[in-house]
Amino acid sequence: MKVVLQNLTKIYPSRNKKTDSDVIAVNDFSFEIASGDLVGLLGPSGCGKSTALNLICGLQSPTSGSIFFDEDDVTAVPPERRGVGVVFQNYALYPHLTVKENILFPLQNLKGPDKIPKQDMLNRANEVAGLVQIAGLMERKPSELSGGQQQRVAIARALVKMPRILLLDEPFSNLDARLRLQTREELRRIQRQTQITTVFVTHDQEEAMSISDTIIVMRDGKIEQIGKPQQVYDNPANLFVASFLGTPPINVFEGHVANGSAYIGNEAVISGINAENQQVYIGIRPEGFILNRQGPLKCELSRVEAMGRDISIVSKHSASASSIVRSICSESDISFESEQVCFSLKPEKVFLFSKETEERITSA
Repeated sequence: MKVVLQNLTKIYPSRNKKTDSDVIAVNDFSFEIASGDLVGLLGPSGCGKSTALNLICGLQSPTSGSIFFDEDDVTAVPPERRGVGVVFQNYALYPHLTVKENILFPLQNLKGPDKIPKQDMLNRANEVAGLVQIAGLMERKPSELSGGQQQRVAIARALVKMPRILLLDEPFSNLDARLRLQTREELRRIQRQTQITTVFVTHDQEEAMSISDTIIVMRDGKIEQIGKPQQVYDNPANLFVASFLGTPPINVFEGHVANGSAYIGNEAVISGINAENQQVYIGIRPEGFILNRQGPLKCELSRVEAMGRDISIVSKHSASASSIVRSICSESDISFESEQVCFSLKPEKVFLFSKETEERITSA
């Protein structure tokens, strides 16, 4: 099922008596989700991603714009007629019902021509329970389940209706780190197996990048960038996208471009730049540093942190926008003889942004 949003806008009236400015939660939102894709809506809290999800499923009505499922305009269609399955952040399981009863609940509420025989309901419930690997828990109550198991029950309940579209709103935020990793891998497996078009809302960029076919980075109700996760990471459209994606985050320095080179302080750190002379922000991914005693970027060494496979070098620089500069190097590179550490840079991991607009400057 293809999903198309055209100029979708959601405006809430101001509740502040001192100002008349309305709140624009979703601002002229337009994009297309290909049938069978898993798309991650990614952004900080308050950026409008959950509102966009609620508009797709019909829990909220847009102020303007249209929503299409394939060629059908569903903008005014009630949520129960859209054929969507929704998994909420808090799971929303009925505590007095068993796992089987929770999964069956959406089917038992079907009326008229949509109603299905009891045996067919049981067969479908058992099928989705096997899909999410909870077949042995069908007689338990939610209070007897772990967080990950409850999450699987919520997914099974959404899938049992055989939805055309699956919508997930921060589904892993209540799980610990290890369980979150395991559950998101299971979600990806289920989505690939069922080929249901899926929209996944999260503020966790690692989650979005690891399982999404496409990510949509949002800020203040607007789309900042759309693309495949690695493409967006490697080619951020602006400073916000570059800063939001990446763990550890990108290092940002104040600098300038002069005569075809990018400078941090008085040192030319990158040459061969085809851009006008101007003040810029220079973003350097943590993996973009190369330890080099003659390197042009000189930082004050703070400490070295062992991270298993890699070593994190924490340093300081007066031009850094942050209090620390974090670079990731392999253990074999480590050799310090003073409190100063010097780096050369990998050009493909260095990005220039306009000081005025924060938009990416193409440097080649």
